[in-house]
Amino acid sequence: MKKGGHFFLNEVINQIHSKEARKYVADELGYHLKKAKSEWIGKGLTEEEAEEKSIEQMGSPILLGKQLNKLHRPKVDWLMVILLITALCLGFLPLFALGYMNGIHFAIYKVIFVLFGGAAALGMIFIDYRKLKKYGWMFFTIGMLILIMISLFSNIMINGLPYVRFGPMRIESSMALPFFFLAWASFFNNKKLKVWHFVTLFLLSFYSFLSIPTLSITFIYFIMVFVMLWWSEFSRKVIVTITALTVGSFCITGITLWRFLAIYQKERVLAFVNPEKYPNSGGFTMLQHKELLSKAGWFGSPMNNELISEAHTNFVFVSFTHYYGWLFAIALVCILSLFAARIIVVIPRINDSYGKLLLIGAVALYTIQLVYNIGMTLGFLPLTTMSLPFISYGLMPILLNAILIGLVLSVYRRKDLISSRVIFDEK
Repeated sequence: MKKGGHFFLNEVINQIHSKEARKYVADELGYHLKKAKSEWIGKGLTEEEAEEKSIEQMGSPILLGKQLNKLHRPKVDWLMVILLITALCLGFLPLFALGYMNGIHFAIYKVIFVLFGGAAALGMIFIDYRKLKKYGWMFFTIGMLILIMISLFSNIMINGLPYVRFGPMRIESSMALPFFFLAWASFFNNKKLKVWHFVTLFLLSFYSFLSIPTLSITFIYFIMVFVMLWWSEFSRKVIVTITALTVGSFCITGITLWRFLAIYQKERVLAFVNPEKYPNSGGFTMLQHKELLSKAGWFGSPMNNELISEAHTNFVFVSFTHYYGWLFAIALVCILSLFAARIIVVIPRINDSYGKLLLIGAVALYTIQLVYNIGMTLGFLPLTTMSLPFISYGLMPILLNAILIGLVLSVYRRKDLISSRVIFDEK
């Protein structure tokens, strides 16, 4: 494109404030100018005349630039931002209810966790998510290294789960989830991915999770991968076949292993089905939760410091409901559910396949935590180690989900900067 076209593009771009939008507009307008120029040349005009005609069709560069600046201004999903701030603030309420504010170090740590989460979400917003697409193998490798480190070099056990501890910092298996999430979004967006590639990578990572073992994190990982699989580049027939074979394999394995489980292991499963039959063992916690929730009422019970197992972590919803009431608990569930609902609403608006996979993976990772935690609290699902997003005490319930929301905001911010065409191939 000669001087006239470059001058026109520069005039347009000078009206646009966002650097990302400038590059996008330059590519788009450059494409359309070249396409129009080719058409005019095909009609018999000289190259110079064709370029002048193409520029003339575009109109005033200053007016066009101002219009494009307004159209392609980076978007902020303020509803998601408000939900994030609200959820982070609500995470402090269980500390008040359980008296942890009397131990100032709990409050200090909670503030630190919230600041880390807020910083992570903010950082992800300003990262161009499209640049992460090419680092799928790197993210997968980091995830594997985290799991291998925990498996081989764990130096502390908490509630039967291994961790690697460095001073005040603990490395846990859930830290591998965001890296695998980014890796699978990249892999599934690649048309060159073969079925045997998927099977090999999935089994390798799945076995690494099981070897630690962290059944709840393994379950989250499994659901995330297979939800993303359904939006991958594989054909529908291949996806259905993989899913059916996997589910069938798990059913057969579960039926086979039942015969070899120890009595106490079988009792845990049976206690979920009939907790009244095992009131002093596997059914005790479920019966306690049932009693505490029945006493909650609409506005909660007096804060008399009743002993609630894992009241600020896995079973924070029990303490939350017991002390603040069902009305407040329902409001909390609605607020937390709005995250997933909002992501689902945004997904159809995203034209970029990689961005869409990130949103699908994010909503799967977030929703399975929320649904399972509430489900096990209410007695609908077996008890396990599962945090309530943003509310449970600890770094990862905040950091993991803040990263997910940050990525969603990053995709939303750039949703109008994705071209639906192939860039003009200049030869």
